Amino acid sequence: MTDVIKDPAAVAGTAEILWPSPGEVMRGRARRHWGLIIGGSWLLVVVLVAIFAPLMAPHDPYDQDLTRRLIDPVWIAGGSWDYPLGTDALGRDYLSRIIYGARISLMVGIGASVISGIIGVTLGIIGGYFGGRIDAFVMYVVNVKLALPGILLALSLVAMFGGSLTVLILILGFLFWERYAVVTRSVTQQVRTADFVLAAKACGASNTRIIATEILPNVLNHVIVVATLEMAIAILVEAALSFLGLGTQPPTPSWGLMVAEGRNFMFFKPYLIELPGAAIFLLVIAINMMGDGVRDVTAPSGRN
Repeated sequence: MTDVIKDPAAVAGTAEILWPSPGEVMRGRARRHWGLIIGGSWLLVVVLVAIFAPLMAPHDPYDQDLTRRLIDPVWIAGGSWDYPLGTDALGRDYLSRIIYGARISLMVGIGASVISGIIGVTLGIIGGYFGGRIDAFVMYVVNVKLALPGILLALSLVAMFGGSLTVLILILGFLFWERYAVVTRSVTQQVRTADFVLAAKACGASNTRIIATEILPNVLNHVIVVATLEMAIAILVEAALSFLGLGTQPPTPSWGLMVAEGRNFMFFKPYLIELPGAAIFLLVIAINMMGDGVRDVTAPSGRN
């Protein structure tokens, strides 16, 4: 019996070292995930720019002066450092309008994502947890929503109720919730049969308490991933509606509206389209990269 373990405490201590906590595992994955780092960093930069826009913008984004209209950016001959990104057709500083435009995009993206998340997560958890006729009704509502053309419906509603920022956020929030519902319903159906949920039921916990303390925390990581996707979609839809003249109205510095205003000069002053277009592209890419990173970091087996 030479292989008898004489010091179980040493083995126990070794086991603790070999098995890191789930939080440590996720933090290690996050440090190695370049998509999450790059996307999250750029999104943080845009958020800081939006918050401190009054301090960072060199000029008033609404200040018009036709004597300085269509000044070229500094990298083109005739440009001025007083207006590093040039001016638009009404003489407004383009850098200041792009800085303030970050506020519009983030407000629409976050606001619409929160509203659609509340609707979709509520329906998904209720349907997935209770099942039966309630689940059938929820899926019927989801299928009806999926049958509706979202963009065309958004165009119709914005044309009907106006293109103010508040109305736009509400319309987008009420139109793009079905992904939340489908994902949370699927995850809830898996979690509701877990041992900890059955134990809570055996202890006499109410359905409301089980949903709030047992179900919801286990679907939050999936909700975060869907939220990043919905946020990016809302930003793109707002830009498209503003480009068509049905979204954010002038003189609000919206990136989509800036592209629309610059299309008449696209062959002579292409920067009027390229700069706000690049801002939309980089913000959406950053959000998608961060969403993919969150998915990979929180996945049970991880993805590299």
